Amino acid sequence: MVLRRLLFTLLNNPRLIERLAESRPIRWAAQITAFALTKAQLRGRDAARRLMASDTLRQIRQEAARAPGSAAELGHRMHRVRRAFLRELREGLEAARQQGKGRGDK
Repeated sequence: MVLRRLLFTLLNNPRLIERLAESRPIRWAAQITAFALTKAQLRGRDAARRLMASDTLRQIRQEAARAPGSAAELGHRMHRVRRAFLRELREGLEAARQQGKGRGDK
């Protein structure tokens, strides 16, 4: 309880906050955080772009738009979607592996 009150008092002191914000460790932590957030945002955009260009997503949309005539036809469609998904997964893994080798990672 006393610790909570002490922290509350310290964190509500504008002069202390100003001095902490100007300190080297806090600036360094802020830079690392900004870098990580920017990097994550770029990776998220790249993943979304690849998903929208995906053959599997296009095929799922096409298959969902058509009503199945029978259970066998539905099974055949799902098998085609599965094959397309696995193909793209393999291609993505191979691309990631090649990209890792290009940077010298092993």
